[in-house]
Amino acid sequence: MTIVRPGAAPVTTLPLRAGVGLKSGHFQDVLDTQPNVGFFEVHAENFMVAGGPFHHYLSRIRENYPLSIHGVALSIGADAPLDIAHLNALKHLLDRYQPESFSEHLAWSTHGETYLNDLLPLAYTEGTLQRVCEHIDQVQTHLGRRMLLENPATYVEFAASTLDETSFITEVVRRTGCGLLLDVSNVYVSSVNHHRDPQATLRALPLTQVGEIHLAGFVEQVDGAGDRLLIDSHGSPVAKAVWDLYAFTLGLTGPVATLLERDNDVPPLPVLVAEAAIADGLLAKVMP
Repeated sequence: MTIVRPGAAPVTTLPLRAGVGLKSGHFQDVLDTQPNVGFFEVHAENFMVAGGPFHHYLSRIRENYPLSIHGVALSIGADAPLDIAHLNALKHLLDRYQPESFSEHLAWSTHGETYLNDLLPLAYTEGTLQRVCEHIDQVQTHLGRRMLLENPATYVEFAASTLDETSFITEVVRRTGCGLLLDVSNVYVSSVNHHRDPQATLRALPLTQVGEIHLAGFVEQVDGAGDRLLIDSHGSPVAKAVWDLYAFTLGLTGPVATLLERDNDVPPLPVLVAEAAIADGLLAKVMP
């Protein structure tokens, strides 16, 4: 199953399997063991250099596996223009590896000349909507490909917002023709933090345009009011509540390429492959 809009190129051609994030500590293990995963995903900014060992290994691994490239620093939601040098470097990377999927976040991380190493939330207003759509149009035109936009994990909401998150994302997808990277863990985290029903949130998103799903771990804290506060940490196994929500999601979407994310406290490669196998098992249950 590929996600296609009429008259448009597929938003992703990833296989309907589970993949894992490719970490530098696992490069040689991947080459030596050829693990049974559907694809690998890398963060674009880690490979925006001319050469070196990262490109050496990624080139070899790319020969045997589909590839997803995930951006973390375009700052699509910022109120400033996009960084053209960054876009040029991103285009060079995508042209070099021809990944089956490219994605970025609905977030901002720049202010003036300052880069903030975080994915910060937006106020969902008409002005923000227009700016985000203009930025996505620019990205897709510059790169010559459709992109996936990832729904965020949020910890605060803006009183200035005039749209809810699902309406905002739906309208961005409709106006720009981009696809949706549905982070099921982010849906769960944000729903707990803001006292929403995660299943209702999922139903309100443009699920026909989902080209990839992300799953990750979180940590639980308590906020100043004594309520649960979930932090999207990417540093632990996927929680049972998220697995349950993922199974519910697949019942709505059918099979979708799924990434198991782990960016902190990264375990040995076989541990990640075993977690991906759980997702593969759930995907098999909804295969046509």
